Amino acid sequence: MDAPAPAGRVLAIDPGQRRIGIAVSNSARTVAFPRQALDAGDDAPERLAHLVVEEMVTVVVVGLPRALDGREGASAKAARQLGAALESRVGEDVEVTYHDERLTTVEASRGLRAAGQSSKEQRAAIDSAAATVLLEAWMMGR
Repeated sequence: MDAPAPAGRVLAIDPGQRRIGIAVSNSARTVAFPRQALDAGDDAPERLAHLVVEEMVTVVVVGLPRALDGREGASAKAARQLGAALESRVGEDVEVTYHDERLTTVEASRGLRAAGQSSKEQRAAIDSAAATVLLEAWMMGR
């Protein structure tokens, strides 16, 4: 007997110092859609929690920036803090997990460039494009 399909949408966040990239899956968890990035700041966990409810999300994937050798630095610590703050706001019905985000921005930039966007045009979309790459990688690894 086959295992049941996962239920609920997945929200991926690509945390940054200035912006947080956002992507959301469909309910079948087969397609990732970029959403407008959020400004980072003290109220980011609250805004993300609101998005979790609004999008009917059951899993949040937080991008974990690691060095190429796999070590976690200050950015990874900040990502874990954001994930913990979000987890305390969404309750136990929503799973908060972490996924290695190494090179997601590079891959997202390549995709945007292939779609004809210049580096200047990419600035507004790169964070959520990276979150989309992160979400796609997470869904493929499940």
